[in-house]
Amino acid sequence: MIPQKLTLKNFLSYREATLDFSGLHTACICGSNGSGKSSLLEAMAWAIWGESRAESKDDIIYMGELETQVDFIFISQGNLYRVIRNRRRGQSGALEFQVATTVLQEIEDLDKIKFRPLTEKGILATQQKIIDYLKLDYDTFTNSAYLRQGKADEFMIKRPAERKEILASLLKLDQYDGLSEKAKDSARDYKAQGEVLEQTLTANQAQIEQKCQLEQEIIQLQNTVDHLQEKQIQDRDNYQQLQAQQHHRQAWEKLLTGQQQQHQTFAQDYRRLQQELATTQRQRQELEAVLQQETEIQAGYNNFITLQTTEETLSAQFKIYQDSQQRRQQLQEQQRQHLNTLQQQIQTLQARLEALTQQEQDYLQSLSQKPDIEAGLEQLQTARTRLNQFDQLQLEVTPILQHRQRIQTELDRAQSRQQARLEELKTSVGKLQRTLQHHRPQLEAQLQTTADQITELDKKKVYQLRVREKGQERHHFIDRLNNVKRDYEEKLTELEQKIQLLSKSETEETETAELPLLRSQFPPCPLCDRPLDEHHWNLVISKHQNQQQEFRNQIWVIHEQLVVADRELKILQEEYRQIQQDLLPYEELREHRVKIQAQLESLYQDEQHLQQLVLEQKAVQTLLETGNYATDLYAELQNLEQKLSQLNYNEQSHALARNEEKRWRWAEIKYSQIRDAQDKLNKIQVQKPELETQIQTLTQTLSEQKNNSEIQQEILALEQKINQMGYNVEEHNRIRSQLRQAQVWLTRTEQLNQAKQQYPILQQRIEELETLTQERAKNLQGIQGQIELLQQQLKETPDPTEALKQLEQLIQQQRLKLDSYLGQLGSLQQQQTQIDQLNVQQTELKTQLDTVRRQYRVYQELSQAFGKNGIQALMIENILPQLEAETNQILSRLSANQLHVQFVTQRTGRGSRSTKKTAKMIETLEILIADARGTRSYETYSGGEAFRINFAIRLALAKLLAQRAGTSLQMLIIDEGFGTQDAEGCDRLIAAINAIASDFACILTVTHIPSLKEAFQARIEVHKTSQGSQIYLSI
Repeated sequence: MIPQKLTLKNFLSYREATLDFSGLHTACICGSNGSGKSSLLEAMAWAIWGESRAESKDDIIYMGELETQVDFIFISQGNLYRVIRNRRRGQSGALEFQVATTVLQEIEDLDKIKFRPLTEKGILATQQKIIDYLKLDYDTFTNSAYLRQGKADEFMIKRPAERKEILASLLKLDQYDGLSEKAKDSARDYKAQGEVLEQTLTANQAQIEQKCQLEQEIIQLQNTVDHLQEKQIQDRDNYQQLQAQQHHRQAWEKLLTGQQQQHQTFAQDYRRLQQELATTQRQRQELEAVLQQETEIQAGYNNFITLQTTEETLSAQFKIYQDSQQRRQQLQEQQRQHLNTLQQQIQTLQARLEALTQQEQDYLQSLSQKPDIEAGLEQLQTARTRLNQFDQLQLEVTPILQHRQRIQTELDRAQSRQQARLEELKTSVGKLQRTLQHHRPQLEAQLQTTADQITELDKKKVYQLRVREKGQERHHFIDRLNNVKRDYEEKLTELEQKIQLLSKSETEETETAELPLLRSQFPPCPLCDRPLDEHHWNLVISKHQNQQQEFRNQIWVIHEQLVVADRELKILQEEYRQIQQDLLPYEELREHRVKIQAQLESLYQDEQHLQQLVLEQKAVQTLLETGNYATDLYAELQNLEQKLSQLNYNEQSHALARNEEKRWRWAEIKYSQIRDAQDKLNKIQVQKPELETQIQTLTQTLSEQKNNSEIQQEILALEQKINQMGYNVEEHNRIRSQLRQAQVWLTRTEQLNQAKQQYPILQQRIEELETLTQERAKNLQGIQGQIELLQQQLKETPDPTEALKQLEQLIQQQRLKLDSYLGQLGSLQQQQTQIDQLNVQQTELKTQLDTVRRQYRVYQELSQAFGKNGIQALMIENILPQLEAETNQILSRLSANQLHVQFVTQRTGRGSRSTKKTAKMIETLEILIADARGTRSYETYSGGEAFRINFAIRLALAKLLAQRAGTSLQMLIIDEGFGTQDAEGCDRLIAAINAIASDFACILTVTHIPSLKEAFQARIEVHKTSQGSQIYLSI
């Protein structure tokens, strides 16, 4: 990566800056500390990788600004690229990646180049594309192209084992540690799976061994189930016969119920028809009565129509009458408001005229006092002249008086401080004397008492340790006795089993004594399977019985010993607890002793402090008695008194002059009021005629509006129209009352019309109801006959319900028993199936176990391969020859072929001479340095030689890291901290830079020492101003 142009906007300490790298090969970035030198390098890294040293992402934005942007143009892999990254405060920002469309060799002016975008969707995708094109990430860049102070020294001065760790960190080999841990986790998982599989195989095998017993149980249950199923079939046949008989009976009962319900329905329908026939006949009679009143109803209806027409005519007249009345009222209200407005305007103008007349009289009275006021003004001017003289003199005296007051205050404060200090010293001395006299004897007595108590408890603590040792010895003794007792009990159990076997065999022998053809001459021993005669049989039994008694005796003895030991242990435990209870205040006493000692030490310090306070008290008392303090303030106070007497300023005379001026100040106020009164009097004399004219005009208008206005003429016309209309409200109300009374004939007319329509319908309905009633009577007689027939059939058929219930209970009980057997049979068959499946599963589990064990071994080997001594060590072994060759190549140019470096990764371990052939090889990373005088340690070389060695190794590491990233190292940034080296060290670094300059397209060196600028032809000077950091390029 070769920089071409860098443009900054609001980045760190820069507001706006542009740096063109064209033509720069070896350049120095110089400036004072904090000017912004490193910010240029930060800008490059932030533009490409989005990384910076700022704690917060918004900290890179210039203080007070909202957005930052870095535009970086550079060459990489033979192409010209451009990266633009910006960020707004509190937001994520944006990233653009572009490549030049022009061939690199044809580029002349960077500002005229056109770029095509390579930006992806999203910042992360674009960032990854930049890394893919450059083949360089941020960590590799900082460890390769960016040489910082102390990195090479750190690598050289570390121990050999630590050098490997540094090299592994630079090569990013720590990722293999993660792989090693993952492999270990996988190996642990597979190991756990293997243990689970082994346990499963053991448990399955135990179940498989129970298969024979399971098959016998299945056969027995199957026979029982078959017998119960045959009995169930017989009971079900009987149940079905009884059920068929019950179904016939239920069908007849259901049919009987249906007939009875139908009979009841027909009876209800018959009664309903009779009721409806009676109701219809009654309605026909009511209609006949209405039809007979037809003539009377028609006459009443005609009268209602006549009254309705008359009321409509009167309602129309009422509306016209009401509208006229409302219009007259509106006009009267409008005229009244207009007259009131004119009257109010007249009253307002009259009030203003009266007020102006009164003001005119007041102003004339004030103007009569003008001569006296002018005389007062002359006296005021004389008093003010004399007061100004006193004020000027006061300006000269006031600072002197203030200064005198300050000095007097300082003197009072000094005296108060001395007196306060004297009182404070007296109080402190008295307090310390009382404290020392009262507390020291008590603390010394308490210290002695506490020390005696601690000594006594220390003795008990030693005794407690002895009791504890005895208790532990008793515990061990009880454990040994229990182990011995357990062994005897196990042996006793085995003997009892053997004796039972012998007794059982002897009984069987007696029972089968009559079958000599089926037995051998002597029965076999159940223990060793050898034939024994009766004598040897008795010997064996006797021997085992004797051993049994001996073991019981031993167990009883051990039991007695355990009882005694347990009793002794309880005594020791009780004694230990008692001592522990006595020792509870031990730590508290020790802390108390420390506190007392600290208090006594504090009293000793207070005693020394008391002596110092007594001496200081005497000195302060002497100063107060002699007044020998603040002498410079007393001298200054006397000088000020002399100046005041020379000025001859009298505050009383000044106050009299001030009062005289105040006494005549009324004349100035009165004179201003007279000028005001004259101006206002002139205005009043102009306004009064205007107001009188307006009042006369409004009075004339008010008289005309009362008699001859258009509104008054319209009111008179409306009153005449209302009188001519002749509308009578009482007559209208009488017609309305008669109309409401006649509305009943409207209802009677509607009833008449309905009667004419409904009478034929009712007559037809009566005939239909009479016919339906006769039919329902016949139906009731037929249904009654069917009901009697069904009741006779039910009497002849017995009810099987009770027999069915008993048989159903029997079947249910047998069913429960059968279900229980079937459940047991199913469970056993399921167990049999599971055992068959377990046989198949055993084969699969064994295969899985072999696979898991194989995987366990694989991941165990992988964890070792990815570890420090595996792939990591191998990669370091492969890389070190390249590093050594690159280092020696650079070192030969820096030292004129005088120095040579060798990396050693293994050495023989220390051992005796006899084991020299079998000595173990130890992993290491030692660096051997050779010159013309031979191989020597790094510490023996001079400063210049050591610097060249460090620089060569650091530069070789940088090139190696760039090669591993798949790119070449074209730019080198050296921040070696010139300020930490002397002049000779700086010269060595400049010489080293010049020696390797041909290997790089661009070398940037950062320094803050002004004297070193002259060593570089090209300089990038950075200065910090109020407008941010500024860049000045000098070539």
